[in-house]
Amino acid sequence: MSAASALRPTELFPLPSGLSLSPRLKLLLTFFRADLTVRPLDEWQLKSALLAFLRDPPLSLPLLPDSDLSVSRLPDLQKRRREEPVASGVLHVRDLTFLRPRKGDGEAEEMTREQEEEKYFEWRNTLVQKLEGIELNLEGVKFRMTVEIPSSDDFRTMKKSWEDFYSSELLNSRNPVRKIAKRPDTIIVRGVPSRWFAETRVSSKPSTLVTHTIFSALGKIGNLKIANDDEIEAKGDGASKELISGLNCKVWVQFENYDDFHDAMKALCGRSLEKDLG
Repeated sequence: MSAASALRPTELFPLPSGLSLSPRLKLLLTFFRADLTVRPLDEWQLKSALLAFLRDPPLSLPLLPDSDLSVSRLPDLQKRRREEPVASGVLHVRDLTFLRPRKGDGEAEEMTREQEEEKYFEWRNTLVQKLEGIELNLEGVKFRMTVEIPSSDDFRTMKKSWEDFYSSELLNSRNPVRKIAKRPDTIIVRGVPSRWFAETRVSSKPSTLVTHTIFSALGKIGNLKIANDDEIEAKGDGASKELISGLNCKVWVQFENYDDFHDAMKALCGRSLEKDLG
C-alpha cells in the first residue's frame, strides 16, 4: 500500500527534491451580463466586488489573498451576443485548515479518513451552490456568475468516467480474446518547470533519475518518460505566447498496478505541485 492511499483531503503530501502536493480548491468562473447595459467591463471592479463577497459573511473564506482570484475579459466583447459570457476567472482556496479535526476535540480526533473526505466534499459542494448564479452589482451594472469544478480536480467524476469508458469498451468488443477488463495505469503531468526535476547544481534539464524518485513516492513505477512541453499556451485575452523551449516539461508516469495509479491520481486531484524555495 502506497503512502498516497492514506492521504486525507486537506493534508499536504511531501515529495522528494523539496516538492510537495499542497491541497487547494480550484473553481472556474464565468461571468455574463445580467442587465441590458452595454457599459465596458471593468476587470478590477469585478474582481474587487467578488473578493468582498467571498470574504464577508456568510462565506467568510479565511486567508484569501487577492492573488488567488484572477479575472480576465474575454476578447471581442462588442461582437458577443447578450447570452454569451464576457469574462472568465479562476478562484483558488488554499487555506483548508478549518476543515481539519481540531486537537482537543475527542469526536473530531477520531474522525476517519473517509469521514474527513465526506466533510470536505460536503463543504465544497455547498460552496459551489452558494456561488452558482450570484449577481454582482458594479455601480449599477449587473453581472451573473457561474461556477464549475475542473474535471481534472474532481476525482470521483474522473474515476467514474474511466470506469464507464472501459466497461463500455469491454461490452462493445466482439472479439472474445479481448473480453478482458482493462484499467488505466498512466498519468500525464504537464507544464511543470523542468528545473524542478533536474539534478541540483548540475543541469537545468529534467533528470530521469530525479523524476523517477519523485513520482515513486506515489507508487511503484513501471515506465517513465520526460519531454519538453513547448506547445503554444493560450492566454485569457485571446492572444497566445510561445513557451521558451526547455523551461517546462511533460512527464508520463506508468504505474505497475492499478491501485497505485488510483491512489496517485487521487493525491494529485485537488492539489498543486509546489517547490520549497527556502
